[in-house]
Amino acid sequence: MGLPVTKHGEIISKDIRSDISKRYCNVTRAINYEFRNSQSETQHSLYVGSYGRGTAINTSDLDILVELPQSEYSRYDIAKGNGQSRLLQAVRGSILTIYPRSDIRADGQVVKIEFSDGMRFEILPAFGQWDGTYKYPDTNMGGNWQPTNPKAEQDAMKQKNNNSNGLLYDTCKHLRRVRDERFSSYHLSGIVIDSFVFTAIGNWRWLSEGETSTSAWGDYEHVLLDSFNQKTAWQSTLILTAPGSGQTVDASSSLECLKKVLNFIAE
Repeated sequence: MGLPVTKHGEIISKDIRSDISKRYCNVTRAINYEFRNSQSETQHSLYVGSYGRGTAINTSDLDILVELPQSEYSRYDIAKGNGQSRLLQAVRGSILTIYPRSDIRADGQVVKIEFSDGMRFEILPAFGQWDGTYKYPDTNMGGNWQPTNPKAEQDAMKQKNNNSNGLLYDTCKHLRRVRDERFSSYHLSGIVIDSFVFTAIGNWRWLSEGETSTSAWGDYEHVLLDSFNQKTAWQSTLILTAPGSGQTVDASSSLECLKKVLNFIAE
């Protein structure tokens, strides 16, 4: 028998959530002070990634989007020699003022913070657009700007989780737990997990009190595996789009691990 999905509920401890909140406020305040001359600990920032989508577990990285003033976009967009890289370095410098002993580095599209207790933050500086989306710096290929729509993703995930009586979140967390405990040497990103489960879950849901089901124990896990096998039967990759935003999700580096996780829970 495999390892079927169970109702996990909130698995991030109160103490860890408190540390996350404290560091979130510190980082937000430092960046706001640098770019807006503001001491606000909450304005112009939001949780994104797994934590923002409600699918994080206690080993998940913490992703924060911090919105910068539009004037900064103009300043770094016209900068010669990869203005996107210069922007990430400026954000890194602002965070160093409050965490001078932490490992802080600019990496591609984000500024990564590795704390001494193992907690990891990824800070995404971004610029708000008129339609509620954002664009963020990408230092690759000489520097460019990429779009993202985390609020649409969060709204879509929340709605489907409500419709499934919590099964969506529990499934995404379960796959993360299996990944970390059984296949930690492989790569499987959180957005690949969430995007796959969002589609593969179909109309499955946790039963409400008093309801009964004709499904056998383990049927749901086989549905997830069958969905994966069908989607990859005639192609060497898995085509996914992010919930809500519809943006393309690159699953190429996560394909092998996702298959292993799904086989493990269904076997």
